[in-house]
Amino acid sequence: RTDLRILDAGSGAGAAMGYLARYGRVSGIDLSPLALGYCRERGLRRLSQASVTALPFAAASFDLVTSFDVLYHRAVGDYRHALREFHRVLQPGGRVLLRLPAYDRLRGRHDVVIHTARRFSAPELSESLREVGLAVERLTYANTLLFPLALAKRLLEPWLPAAPGQSDVSPNSPWIDGVLAAVLGAEARWLRRHDLPFGLTVVALARKRG
Repeated sequence: RTDLRILDAGSGAGAAMGYLARYGRVSGIDLSPLALGYCRERGLRRLSQASVTALPFAAASFDLVTSFDVLYHRAVGDYRHALREFHRVLQPGGRVLLRLPAYDRLRGRHDVVIHTARRFSAPELSESLREVGLAVERLTYANTLLFPLALAKRLLEPWLPAAPGQSDVSPNSPWIDGVLAAVLGAEARWLRRHDLPFGLTVVALARKRG
């Protein structure tokens, strides 16, 4: 379909909005004026400065709400308020697509730097979606092939040197980026037909009843 009314809740610099535009009319919200400025530089125009917990739209305004790596932020507060807002602005039968970091035991230095409030498990996210009246259609982990490396890094982190307040994430060399792209591409093909039992990320698709 190319006629969907889409809201990207927490649009950041607008990369997802640009991709979603092929499926319909996309609106974006973000708390950060800087992020919205980047969106405008991409030529995106349907933008509002707002919180995911107080969406500036009427009920039943959208067919699809997306929110990628947003609800875990400390600035969101109670993420369930955001889920209720997503439910409110969806038309009956509309869907919400979420991507969030998984497992509190993977919390590390980078989480502190970017003000992470929490990470999620699939059962926890599923229960929260159902509590606000959304029917879960698909729930899976992703970034599974990189999970062992990330877990090993977290276990070793207490013994690795780092300055206070310093992230443990840094740019990769081009050849490493190429390897990671190939790995994630293979996983994406698998996810078209199958779910994954664990991973660095949890992804949910849920529908508003009616």
